[in-house]
Amino acid sequence: MKDVLGQIAASTKRRYAVRKESVPLEVLRDEIDAGAGSPLFPHAFERALRGAGFAIICEIKKASPSKGVISADFPYIEKTRDYVRGGAAAISCLTEPEYFLGSDEIFKAVREVSPIPILRKDFVVDEYQIYESKVIGADAVLLISSLLSAGEMEKFLSLTRSLGMSALCECRTEEEVKRAVDIGARVIGVNNRDLTDFSVDRTRAESFINLVPEDRVFITESGMSNAVDVRRAYKRGFGGVLMGEALMRADDAYMFLCEVKECVK
Repeated sequence: MKDVLGQIAASTKRRYAVRKESVPLEVLRDEIDAGAGSPLFPHAFERALRGAGFAIICEIKKASPSKGVISADFPYIEKTRDYVRGGAAAISCLTEPEYFLGSDEIFKAVREVSPIPILRKDFVVDEYQIYESKVIGADAVLLISSLLSAGEMEKFLSLTRSLGMSALCECRTEEEVKRAVDIGARVIGVNNRDLTDFSVDRTRAESFINLVPEDRVFITESGMSNAVDVRRAYKRGFGGVLMGEALMRADDAYMFLCEVKECVK
């Protein structure tokens, strides 16, 4: 698939054109004013990552464009509990339905059993999605630099903060990392996967470490398959990693996570 990110963005825009008709933005704002949102404290996601020393964000993901179905039985409640018991700093939960087979219903079920912060991982192209994320209980949203203009990124980042949420600003290039730093992004991630051909280069994020000030949380994403990969990230000076496929495929996610955490003590 060529330019899968562009295809996902187009699909997302079509999905939200329909959703905004059925549930207007004013309804979401009213729900927020009435108290809708995460049961955790404001900006819990960023604070949890900082408090962890080295943070492991564990993902709930049934499928991906590069791997197809990752977890056919998809025991997402069991995985969530394993992540919490294993000491995850936060959880990332996919809600994109077409390419990742996620849903808001899955997210809400994870929220019900998770006492730790949750990142709603979707493809934000409209501020409506940020308000919606707040309503369903997200502590953070994903903002992908290559999908957003500098103005949109800054506007969406400001909106998340005003709602008491955090944002993981995902980058892939030097220019995008510099832009994220300049607009004041507090949590910056680099995706090691190329979404044009799905190749993974674990050194991509490493090449940008010197661009990110020490007062920001710098996360490496994709390609973290085992304890060796995580220990490398820890030694290189990252603030944490986001792990998905390896944990979803693990027969015992709790033990897998315990092993990973042992290597960063």
